[in-house]
Amino acid sequence: MNNKNTGLIATIAAVVLCGCPGLFMCFFGAISTFVSFVPGADINVGGSSDPASATAMGFVFLCLSVIFIAIPVAVGFFMLRKKPEAAIISNDEPLPPAS
Repeated sequence: MNNKNTGLIATIAAVVLCGCPGLFMCFFGAISTFVSFVPGADINVGGSSDPASATAMGFVFLCLSVIFIAIPVAVGFFMLRKKPEAAIISNDEPLPPAS
């Protein structure tokens, strides 16, 4: 397997294992934050009905989702980028004499 195939497999695995849960966390965090501002909403966050706890949980999930979504982007960038070839330095000068 060459380097492109390995990079593609790593990118797909990162998307499945980090990107999809990151998107779900983003949606859940956005909904949780939105619901905390709705008056009369039935909020239950770990047994607490305080809207501040729903807001905090929503912001935490939104921040975590950004990290989880950034992981597949970084894996794809670093695994699939074209690496510069090592330049071969040609010296036409003679080698110095050994001492």
